[in-house]
Amino acid sequence: MTPSLVTPGTHVSTSSECEAGVGTIEIDGNILATTTGMFSIEEGMAIVSAGKEIVIPEIGDTVLCEIVKLNEKNGEAQVICVEGKPGSVLPEHLYGQFHVTGIVDRFMHQTADALRRRDVCRAEVKENSPVLRISFRDRDDCGVLHAICPPCGDILVADLDGDWNVRCPTCNHQSYRALADNYGAGWAELEQGASVLNNSGKRWGATAEAMFAKGPSGRATFIAADVREDGRERTYFRFEGEAGGQGRRPRNAPGCRLFIGGLPREVGTEELRALFAEHGDMTDCIVLTDDNGVNRGFGFVTYSDKSHADAAAAKLNGHKINGRKIGVRDADSDDKKGKREKRKDPEGLKLYIGNLPFKATEENIKAMFNGIATVNDLVIATSGDGKPKGFAFAFVKETDKGDEIVSKLNGSELLGRRIKVDVSQGGKKGGDSGAKREGADKSDGKTSRELQALREEEEDSKKRSRRRPEKKD
Repeated sequence: MTPSLVTPGTHVSTSSECEAGVGTIEIDGNILATTTGMFSIEEGMAIVSAGKEIVIPEIGDTVLCEIVKLNEKNGEAQVICVEGKPGSVLPEHLYGQFHVTGIVDRFMHQTADALRRRDVCRAEVKENSPVLRISFRDRDDCGVLHAICPPCGDILVADLDGDWNVRCPTCNHQSYRALADNYGAGWAELEQGASVLNNSGKRWGATAEAMFAKGPSGRATFIAADVREDGRERTYFRFEGEAGGQGRRPRNAPGCRLFIGGLPREVGTEELRALFAEHGDMTDCIVLTDDNGVNRGFGFVTYSDKSHADAAAAKLNGHKINGRKIGVRDADSDDKKGKREKRKDPEGLKLYIGNLPFKATEENIKAMFNGIATVNDLVIATSGDGKPKGFAFAFVKETDKGDEIVSKLNGSELLGRRIKVDVSQGGKKGGDSGAKREGADKSDGKTSRELQALREEEEDSKKRSRRRPEKKD
């Protein structure tokens, strides 16, 4: 066959046609190339003839590398070549990993205090499997060979000055590097002895410790003004609340920000925005969620003008969304910090309606009362995700006809299901029948579903009575 050029990872053949040979590997019956070169099949063997010889670093070998990644306590360098072994390295040996303790014989707070990205270094191979691990510490000829100034890009020169051992001749920037003996000599093997400038085994002075104490911000590098050549004034980011005011989030005028509570779980920011958009220009709108992205039941809307916020609060406070009433109020008002008023039920006799079909709507339930009683309000109980629980509470105008209404509706059918109707334990009682019902056994004639509903109602009432005042937003 005619040889063809392939690269690592190229599917060149299958195990049914030939066997994996030099420069190839078999994976799940497929023959893949492991190097760049010319592919051919010779005597039943798949072979990739590399343009360069493949070199496998051995423990104790010396590699030239470039620093490409620095974490707090470790880093990574890209291998340029293996000294004394011309050829290309395999992908698994292309990057060498090192730890902060393997850089220099001196305590280093972070790897970036002795090395920087783009530094060219010489290192010793300590492990070659399962990953390549390198060290700069044990030999004087290992360390940084070439470094550029982070602020201006000029080449740093070796110059010991207290805590620092390199200096930029252009912008006079000073820092520390774990220098190799022949730092600044390129690839030449010279005995310049630059490693003595590393101050091995010595403590850091006050200047360096003061910088280290500032954390990452103290190590930040800014472009030198005298070499940037554009003349712009240098500005710095400030976090909200820092002196100077730059970067601080502007505060809205009092009364423009609304708190919206009681939101159903299925309502998100876009749904809330659509509901409040018709009342004025909004500058912000959000529904708060937990770490899993689930609606927490409340949100905030901010208008550009207080009159718009007042109009929205007057119109939408008590508005129903999917059967739940929402509360809208001024988020910056001091009223919420004081004692909250206990929520009042609507006027009328409170009736419990149980064993409801889950598909029953507010219109279906109200239709049952036609010609029997006047419904002032109806509350359908729902779970946290907005699904109906199978019971509801109706508030009827005829407070003195509780027994009559119950006798007509209890046991009637709604959408093919026999429902239960009774005067709620927390409802207003009319006449002697209400007094008798007040003292009756709560479990008398009630199903487990009704009893559960009553317990939930009582627990909710207790929680509201002992709820603490909300903290200031």
